[in-house]
Amino acid sequence: MLSITLILFTSIFFTGIILRTKSIASGRKGPGILQPVKDVIRLFKKGAIYSSTTSIIFRIAPVIYFSSVIMACLVVPFGLYKGIVSFDGDFIYFAYILALGKFFSIISAMDTGSSFEGMGASREALYSMFAEPAFFILIGSFALLTGNTSFYDIFSSLHLGSSITYMLGGMAAFVLLMIAMIENSRMPMDDPKTHLELTMVHEVMILDNSGFDLGLILSAGYLKFAMYGAIIADFFLGGLSLYWALPLFLGIQLLFAVLVGLIESFMARFRMSHNPQFILALSSVSFLIFLGVLLVLEKFV
Repeated sequence: MLSITLILFTSIFFTGIILRTKSIASGRKGPGILQPVKDVIRLFKKGAIYSSTTSIIFRIAPVIYFSSVIMACLVVPFGLYKGIVSFDGDFIYFAYILALGKFFSIISAMDTGSSFEGMGASREALYSMFAEPAFFILIGSFALLTGNTSFYDIFSSLHLGSSITYMLGGMAAFVLLMIAMIENSRMPMDDPKTHLELTMVHEVMILDNSGFDLGLILSAGYLKFAMYGAIIADFFLGGLSLYWALPLFLGIQLLFAVLVGLIESFMARFRMSHNPQFILALSSVSFLIFLGVLLVLEKFV
């Protein structure tokens, strides 16, 4: 219960911190930290408009997408505290419950009959497919290192006690940071502020969503950022008591948000053809982590 509460709390400020960082980096005053939440509240008060060409899929997809993110958050532990849902192999459940929400968001975009939204859906599916191996190799490597297959058992028994394991933790944080950027369609893979349909990915998928439905989609994005930040924090919380784990968790979430803002401020967007190459390269980094685990376990012959 503590984990989901902290994720919900940090998601309120996460996107606002990103926007504030980008504003400071560009020399602007920018919006307040709570402005994204105010925008979502305003959308929740509005009704949704549906095209006559859409079916029931388009109407239920935002709810399923938001629900899938909530269900994934329930699996994430916090230090010595389990997530509400915890069982052996729960990281597989985590990946595929998110994939279910992504699937419905993709077919929802195709349901509109728009060629632009179909194009964005195709790109979204491609990027998610390329990011999936990196996640499984990463978590599978730490499952091998600890001998456990659930998030809670992996993180609670993971002790970064040597220079190699600290290096593995840092590389894992980098991979999860990039996966979070891919899953949330942010720079350098996608630009959430662009209005050019030919270069849009996620934003072109939700052009037909409005009102309450759009609020759900935006809220899910805020939660996913905080959720991945919580997983990164779990790599370093270990067996710390709540007195030390709580400020460290909040500090890592703050650092994560600032890093995202700095990346989006100082890193240009990749050419569309280079995105698959970069995303596949993350699997190579995850494979290096796997080799590092084999080195730690002295599995090399």
